[in-house]
Amino acid sequence: MGEVRNGGEIDLGKERIRTLLIRYSVPGIIAMTSSSLYNMIDSIFIGQGVGALAISGLALTFPLMNLSAAFGSLVGVGGAARISMLMGRRDLKTASKVLGNVVSLNLVIGLLFAVVTLWYLDPILYFFGASPLTIGYAREYAQIILLGNIITHMYMGLNAVLRASGHPRQSMMATINTVIFNILLNPLFIYGFGWGIRGAAIATVLSQFISLVWQLKLLSRRNEPIRFKRGIYRLHGRIAHKILAIGLSPFIMNVAACLVVIFVNKGLKTYGGDMMIGAYGIVNRMSFIFIMIVMGLNQGMQPIAGYNYGAGQYTRMLKVLKLTLAGATLVTTLGFLLGELLPHFAVTWFTSDREMTDLAVRGMRIVFSFFPIVGFQMVTSNFLQSIGRAHKAIFLSVSRQLLFLMPALLMLPTLFAEYTPWNSAWGVWWAMPLSDLLAALVAEILLYTELRRFRE
Repeated sequence: MGEVRNGGEIDLGKERIRTLLIRYSVPGIIAMTSSSLYNMIDSIFIGQGVGALAISGLALTFPLMNLSAAFGSLVGVGGAARISMLMGRRDLKTASKVLGNVVSLNLVIGLLFAVVTLWYLDPILYFFGASPLTIGYAREYAQIILLGNIITHMYMGLNAVLRASGHPRQSMMATINTVIFNILLNPLFIYGFGWGIRGAAIATVLSQFISLVWQLKLLSRRNEPIRFKRGIYRLHGRIAHKILAIGLSPFIMNVAACLVVIFVNKGLKTYGGDMMIGAYGIVNRMSFIFIMIVMGLNQGMQPIAGYNYGAGQYTRMLKVLKLTLAGATLVTTLGFLLGELLPHFAVTWFTSDREMTDLAVRGMRIVFSFFPIVGFQMVTSNFLQSIGRAHKAIFLSVSRQLLFLMPALLMLPTLFAEYTPWNSAWGVWWAMPLSDLLAALVAEILLYTELRRFRE
């Protein structure tokens, strides 16, 4: 019939689609926006409290955090999508085993990732584009984040499970609590204790730990249809395979994003220097606000689309897709307007350094130039993932980063140097909106073929 939330029934198969999407998306949007603000807070406090080069050092850790998020989404998103489909079929026993396997997989993968990356941390950061001026900042921040990697993986995974099992508000509150604690702890650790960039990292991990404890308590309540209990934690090959198969699309997307940021940082370091890397870090944080809102919409769409697909109600599934596409396009259009009309206002929140401000303002106008179409591509990929079209979702996930952006990052700097009056570094910046345009065209083709199949 539906999913249980706070003792009441949410009928994903019968309630009005617009009402369901609002009910599920608003908590997701608040949670994801809070998550984006949570990352911005680190950048703002580090930029204003430590210095401009510290922002560049922080930006060098983005690929590492993207890679960590890739493994977290491999388990969390895959487990959440699987739980939604199983609840649509009323198979609560298997859904509980999926929860147990999410916990076990996060423990194993999170620990292995932390050990390997900590062992090779300095070579990794230099490969990412670090210099003698920025390596210290990057190392101090990354060490703390990696030591808390299991906490981060578990927090992300259980938040996805909470949403999928009918608790979007609790999932939202877990993220908001994390943001609140991060806001409170950042100035205390950075300024009060004088811990600098390391203090920002400690605040991040500690705030996630506090929310994780609350998540564990919520999923241990006896009245929960999906909860922690004995016998669900042993890894089952078939269950783990299905979790990882569904989660492979966001995993590949995050790995591709990691590779892209590495190439962007290295290109900017080669052609523009350390300050250019910091400017990109600021623009990246600003774009993430709008991307996270779209991800919140996607989170609201996912259980509704997955449930109705599992129940064979394709008309309702298509309706939630259309509403999500409209909302996502509106959000990214607002991002475009901010990036083109008010970039200086946005950038000065992060730094008062004139050189970095000028670079970030110019870069923001470039990166946001095709931003209205980004939402369409993101929703299409998530929709294909939600209905089990893993191969298409994976292809779409990598099309922007690997098929279009990576070649553009290699070719455009040379073309800019030879055929334009601009510095080669601006070829790196222009590679990003160009890949957005091409990826949206691919998404349109894939979505058209899928919708034609459903109409037939």
